[in-house]
Amino acid sequence: MNYRNVVTASAVVSIVYGLLVVLLPGQAVRLYSVELTPPGLYVAQLFGSSLLGFGLLNWFARQFQEDSVQKSVLTANLVSSALGAIFSLIAQLGGVPGANALGWSTVVLYLLFALAFAYLRFMKS
Repeated sequence: MNYRNVVTASAVVSIVYGLLVVLLPGQAVRLYSVELTPPGLYVAQLFGSSLLGFGLLNWFARQFQEDSVQKSVLTANLVSSALGAIFSLIAQLGGVPGANALGWSTVVLYLLFALAFAYLRFMKS
């Protein structure tokens, strides 16, 4: 596991999910057995646009060589992934009534990325 591989994987996942939520927000959340009102669809698209932007940022950050710059990228990703893991876990534990088992894949994905970013940021020299 190295910086380039983890940032690349995060970029691909973020871009795919970001595009899905921007282009098809209702269908994307329906996969989780959740229905959104029009304001919820709007917020979902805002989230998708941020996810898409973060994914593109990570895609371009794959090339960064300077240690301090890589640490900044890793820190930003760690914060985002850790918060995503926390909020998706809360949703799965009853915070979103009716959410199905697919939501656990979101918890796991966020958690795996958070652990990878934390490892690269703080453990790997």
